[in-house]
Amino acid sequence: MNLKLRNSLLSFLISNRSYEPTKLYLLPHHFHQWRGITKVRLKWVKNRSLDHIIDKDTELKAACLLKDAIKRSPTGFLTAKSFADWQKLLGLTVPVLRFMRRYPTIFHEFPHAQYSNLPCFKLTDTSLLLDSQEQSIHQAQENDAVERLCRLLMMTKTRTLQLKSLYPIKWDLGLPDNFEKLMVPKYPDLFRFIKASNGLSCLRLLQWRDEFAVSALEMSKENSEVGDEYRQFKRGQTMLSFPMSFPRGYGAQKKVRDWMEEFQKLPYISPYEDSRNIDPNSDLMEKRVVGLLHEILNVTLHKKTKRNYLRGMREELNLPHKFTRIFTRYPGIFYLSLKCKTTTVSLREGYQRGKLVNPHPLTRLREKFYHVMRTGLLYRGKGEILLPKEGIMLDTGENESELEESEEEEEVDIDDEGSEYISEFENSDED
Repeated sequence: MNLKLRNSLLSFLISNRSYEPTKLYLLPHHFHQWRGITKVRLKWVKNRSLDHIIDKDTELKAACLLKDAIKRSPTGFLTAKSFADWQKLLGLTVPVLRFMRRYPTIFHEFPHAQYSNLPCFKLTDTSLLLDSQEQSIHQAQENDAVERLCRLLMMTKTRTLQLKSLYPIKWDLGLPDNFEKLMVPKYPDLFRFIKASNGLSCLRLLQWRDEFAVSALEMSKENSEVGDEYRQFKRGQTMLSFPMSFPRGYGAQKKVRDWMEEFQKLPYISPYEDSRNIDPNSDLMEKRVVGLLHEILNVTLHKKTKRNYLRGMREELNLPHKFTRIFTRYPGIFYLSLKCKTTTVSLREGYQRGKLVNPHPLTRLREKFYHVMRTGLLYRGKGEILLPKEGIMLDTGENESELEESEEEEEVDIDDEGSEYISEFENSDED
């Protein structure tokens, strides 16, 4: 829309007494949703470094969830029968019984009092000590966890999410186990449990927090040494560019470079802004979706989550039905992994040389937990006796071979079979 036509339309709307100006209608980007940018079909590229991290974190998360389940058990232990069908739920590629036996430093196996052939597992002293450190971090970082939960709810259309959608992603968000009972009731001015029309329990945000409605991209631009881009953004020039780190060879391709330049010139839509008046088929909506997914991954502790967790919140987040293609269309921003028989999406800028750029205190504790797991795996049979019982200020570094693998990023093209596999995920409706 040219400037003259735009000004005429604004004059007419403002002069009309029945018209009440709102944030939705006066933002500049609502007058140019179409730019007609040329889209390029990019080939998916495998990243060994990020795949290694996802492999490691899958086992770490499974062990942490099993630890929490044992803690919740009134008996203080779990029988092999009770977790026999948890393999898919935990995202494991091996049976849960075999997985728990791998880590004697975390899980202590003993026979059932009545049924000697029924294996049982309780937490080791070392595991309990690590858990007490974790609870201390949850208490010290509670305000941060509340902020993360608020931000996620603020990105939804109705500031509401079903609890069944929140439970799977709670570990990624750094929420404590039983957060709905231990944390949420402390903040009655912020949260309320409600029943949806289908009878399911939901969590609703009662109070909008302006200080939270600033995206990670905006904050990074504001805090950068060269803040001209952010200052222009605040003056009404709505462009903000995403940081990009392309797989090897992509950045030099002219068609990719031209496409990304056009994409970056599109107005930036805050993920906390109402998007229901944006044409769902426009280029502007695509950039809004990129910004939303970018912000959600920034809200997570490990800068990654599973695709099906996002799918469970798709409608409330106003995501397109087949949003997975966004991850493969923008490989400079996201990395989509097919490890562990599922799809996990990571934020490329969140990692450098195989490490989190800004690790949270909870992720540091989880690294310590993983180190204890690995010690048990390497010295099975001796188990927990290898670890100190006091202080447990363990070195969280991995062994040299693992560290070298993490630091060296190697990208390789997948074959045609792999290309078809990723296409199936892009077009699928469920995992």
